Amino acid sequence: MVQDSEYRIGKMKRSDVDLAIEWAAQEGWNPGWQDAESFSAADPDGFFIGSLAGEPISTISAVKYDNDFGFLGFYIVKPEYRGRGYGFKIWQKGLEYLKSCNIGLDGVIAQQDNYRKSGFKLAYRNIRYEGLAERTSYSHPDIDSASQIPFSLLEGYDRQYFPAGRNRFLQKWLNQNGGDTAVYFKAGEIEGYGVIRKCRIGSKIGPLFANSAAIADSIMQKLVSNLAAGDKFYLDIPEVNEAAKKMVMKYRMKPVFETARMYTEDKPKIDLNGIFGVTSFELG
Repeated sequence: MVQDSEYRIGKMKRSDVDLAIEWAAQEGWNPGWQDAESFSAADPDGFFIGSLAGEPISTISAVKYDNDFGFLGFYIVKPEYRGRGYGFKIWQKGLEYLKSCNIGLDGVIAQQDNYRKSGFKLAYRNIRYEGLAERTSYSHPDIDSASQIPFSLLEGYDRQYFPAGRNRFLQKWLNQNGGDTAVYFKAGEIEGYGVIRKCRIGSKIGPLFANSAAIADSIMQKLVSNLAAGDKFYLDIPEVNEAAKKMVMKYRMKPVFETARMYTEDKPKIDLNGIFGVTSFELG
C-alpha cells in the first residue's frame, strides 16, 4: 500500500504543464490549445506538481509576476485522491512561493470559504458568457493586428489593467498559433486591444481592454469576424463593469460560469471600467 510519506511536491517540467492543462479540461474549465507555452513563459518556476509514489496526483500554479503580485491557478487534485490532505499541502507550497506578494485567484464559488481561511478576501465576481458567432466580415480603419504595433506600447497599455508587468507572458500570448489579435490604434496611441484563441470548446476572448465601451465593441466584432456562423465564443467579464454587462447583453450572450476574484491584500489599483474581458482565470 502506498504511504502518504511517498507524496512529493516539486517544480513542473514543461510536459507537466501540459498535464495540468489536460486536467483543467477534464474539470470543464475549457483551456486553450496553446495555453501551455504562454503560461510557462510567465514564470517557469511557479508551477508545482505533487506525486504519490511517482504518480502525479495534484497541481498548482503560483505565478510570480514581480515581488509584489502573484496569481494562483490550476489548483487540482485527481478525483480519487481528494479529501486526503494532498491538495492542502500543494496549496501551502503555492502560498509559500508567493509569500511576499499580494496574491490573486479566480476561485469557484463553492470554495470561497476555504480561500477565506487562507486570508483571501472577495473583490468581485467574474462571469463567463457564451455567444454564437454570426458570419460577418468586419473592418475598422483604426484596428490592426498586434504584430503591427510596437510591443513596448502594448506592454505599457496592458499595465493599466493588470497589477504587474507581464512582458514574457504577453510575448507568447499575442503570438500563439491559431489565435488572433486586434489593437485599436489611433494618433499613435493604443485605445484598446484584445486577443482570441482556440479552446477545447469554441474560442475565448481575453484580454479585452479598452478606453470605452464603443472601442471594446469594435474590437470584439473584429475578433469574432473570422469565426464560422454558429461557432461558440466566450468572454469573461468583471461583474462590476456595467458597460461590459451591457455589451454581452447586446450580443445575446448567456452566462455559463462564474468565479470569485479574491486577493490576500487590497484590490490592485487597476482600471476595472476598462476591463471588458479577463485574460484568463488561471493566470489573472
